Amino acid sequence: MAEIRVQQLFKAFADFTAVKNSTFTVHDGEFFCLLGPSGCGKTTTLRMIAGLELPTSGQIFLGGEDVTFKRASARDIAFVFQMFALYPHMNVRKNIAFPLVSQGMPRDQINQRVLDAARTLQITELLDKSVSGLNSGDRQRVALGRAIVRQPLAFMMDEPLGALDAEFRELMCEELRSLHDRLGATTVYVTHDQREAMSMADKIAIMNQGVIEQLGAPQEIYERPASVFVADFMGSPSMNFIDFEAGLARGATAVTVGGAQLGLPAVRDAVATTALLYGVRPEHVSINDQSAFRAEVLGTEYLGTSQIVSLSTKDGHLLRAKVDINTPAQRGDHVGLAFDAAQISLFDKASGLAIATARDDVAVSAVGSRGALHG
Repeated sequence: MAEIRVQQLFKAFADFTAVKNSTFTVHDGEFFCLLGPSGCGKTTTLRMIAGLELPTSGQIFLGGEDVTFKRASARDIAFVFQMFALYPHMNVRKNIAFPLVSQGMPRDQINQRVLDAARTLQITELLDKSVSGLNSGDRQRVALGRAIVRQPLAFMMDEPLGALDAEFRELMCEELRSLHDRLGATTVYVTHDQREAMSMADKIAIMNQGVIEQLGAPQEIYERPASVFVADFMGSPSMNFIDFEAGLARGATAVTVGGAQLGLPAVRDAVATTALLYGVRPEHVSINDQSAFRAEVLGTEYLGTSQIVSLSTKDGHLLRAKVDINTPAQRGDHVGLAFDAAQISLFDKASGLAIATARDDVAVSAVGSRGALHG
């Protein structure tokens, strides 16, 4: 496998800019996710790495070699698409073997590689079956087998689980990560689903309108969002935002909102901008009638061991709290809300960028390893 290095990658289609000067490195053996909403540039980035699209400018290195303008066939990269792209007139064995047959590989080597790939994917019993009779999960395994059998330098995966139902998708997430670990593969994976990214990735690049807004380990991104977009995109339910007008002195540990003092980590540098956003995850909101910050309960959503409580403040802020199922909350109740000050994020409302606080100096445990999606 090999390291992938992207430098100042830029792609424009006539007057539309799809990717704006992206720079990142996918280390050898890393599972790297490009995450973002539809049209953000993630698939275009993947296609440029794979050689299916040429960049307007910038460079792409694969294993230290500049492959920026090399054809896809010369890059030794295997591609797995959302739509399985299998040959319906061939059985499973012939579908998996097809890339090797095209290369003119000797038959005995082809048979061994196909068998090895099938064992890895646990589909040996399907080898002589028609692909048209397989369920969607098995078809995706066959598509993966066709990529694995080539033993490429890297795998490119473009929303490969998008066509599966929720149950299959969760199962395949586990299988894909397990497969990645067994192969020691360098993988670039595109998805719009934050749960897929959070459950599988070593590193995530979150894209928005062609720009990488944040790059880091899943836990780091979730707990230290670099922008309002990232904070809002990651998490289910997403982060709550409360806007307020106030400058902040260096070292400030609280702000006044709606007549109540709301805690926050110490501000690292004085903030002259007065239009700010106070961001808090639903799991860091608790119902506490001793709090002066009040809200009305709009409804609750039962989740088994917890509940999501929807609330509205007198200033019109709509908030959500993820609390214990035994926490009393009925529609129409007026309750006090408390926030975990150590977990607060602050943002400049105009730019949408995060404001540095003492919290940003705290080391995030397990950075560089997979994180779990909170909420």
